[in-house]
Amino acid sequence: MHLFFLRVSQAMAILGGGVLLGVIAMVCASIAGRTLNAFLNGDMMQTLAPGVSEALLATGIGPINGDYEILEAAIAFVVFAWLPFCQITNGHASVDLVVRHFPRLVRQVLGGLADIAFAVVLVMIAWQLREGMESKMRSGQTTFLLQFPVWWAYGLSLVAAAIAALVAVYVAVARIFEMVADRTIITGVSGADH
Repeated sequence: MHLFFLRVSQAMAILGGGVLLGVIAMVCASIAGRTLNAFLNGDMMQTLAPGVSEALLATGIGPINGDYEILEAAIAFVVFAWLPFCQITNGHASVDLVVRHFPRLVRQVLGGLADIAFAVVLVMIAWQLREGMESKMRSGQTTFLLQFPVWWAYGLSLVAAAIAALVAVYVAVARIFEMVADRTIITGVSGADH
């Protein structure tokens, strides 16, 4: 079962990384287009080579329409897509100046409580995203520039958040079982201690 959740978490992290790379490329292209558009519309180009400037501007050089709307929708998905892998590998940053000196059982209990709290929070977030998506579907709200339904972004984030919540619940149950059975289920954990 652990391998299944690990593979799902890895797939979501890769998908989130791919979406992030796409968004980065879009933002870079939009910034380059905006900069080139401003340059072509600038006094220097309009004075020195107005024909060239107008010809290039006629090709549509400029920022990508709706880049902020796409960025906003995509980044929410990316964050939720990375959470399952971070949770299953215990990759969340933790500051434990005192806890590392506690006995092993106390550290396990505290870690288990943190995993349970994280699972509860992610389930609540997924639930609220579902509520928000249903509200946006009922209202028919669309984005300003691209006019795509706002609920699409909620839906994408909901899928990723639901998977994150399932993985977090699995991790919490596994941690409880580890404490009760005094057996390791989730191996290879490497928290990001600071």
